[in-house]
Amino acid sequence: MRRRTGLVIVNTKKILVLTGVALLVFFLVTQPQASAGIVTNIIGTIRDAAEAIVTFVSHVFAG
Repeated sequence: MRRRTGLVIVNTKKILVLTGVALLVFFLVTQPQASAGIVTNIIGTIRDAAEAIVTFVSHVFAG
């Protein structure tokens, strides 16, 4: 009789998340200017997407 515990999957997820966080912190500490530029680009992209959605919705309900 086999038992499925999911232990390997949980540990793998935890290891991947911790590795990703460690790499993010390392990148932020070693290259703060590049990190700031990336964050600025992400915020700009989100802003542009939000403006596009607002424009779309306003055109849908205006006509």
